[in-house]
Amino acid sequence: MPYAPPPDLAALSLAEIARAVEERRLPPIERWNPAEVRDSAMRIAVDGTWYHQGTPIRRPAMVRAFASLLMRDADGQHWLMTPHCRQSIVVEDAAFRAVDVQRKGDALAFRLATDELVLAGPDHPLRAAGDPETPAIYLAVRHGCEARLDRSTWLHLAELALAEGDGSAVTSQALRFPLVPA
Repeated sequence: MPYAPPPDLAALSLAEIARAVEERRLPPIERWNPAEVRDSAMRIAVDGTWYHQGTPIRRPAMVRAFASLLMRDADGQHWLMTPHCRQSIVVEDAAFRAVDVQRKGDALAFRLATDELVLAGPDHPLRAAGDPETPAIYLAVRHGCEARLDRSTWLHLAELALAEGDGSAVTSQALRFPLVPA
């Protein structure tokens, strides 16, 4: 079956986004406890490019498939999980990239480079890192993994913060998220 990317985030209502998020089927990696451990020879670069043995993975479908198997443990190590094997993967910054944000009612909806949709809120908080001059904003995605907002998404989020107040924070699903690192 060919892959059909979701429509443009701006064209979707909050209800349509919530339905798309709920309908997404992901492997139950949280239930897997594989005994075998290996190195995947994979890396996710700072810019979000996936590599295998030093060569970029150019097929978006493969990146989407691998991304569905990602988790990060309590020590910060990222893993590709299968029922029988856990493979380490080097992540230089964040496992995902957020490439769009839209205000939809009381929620902030993000599109990831993998075409996934994520609603910021209690299960997917925003985190400000870096320093006040060069902040980096991260969105919790799943299984300990985060998405770093790309520059245009960060700028759009800053515009939304200015529309809401002094630009230092945004709200989503009744939660306030600071945009300036502490």
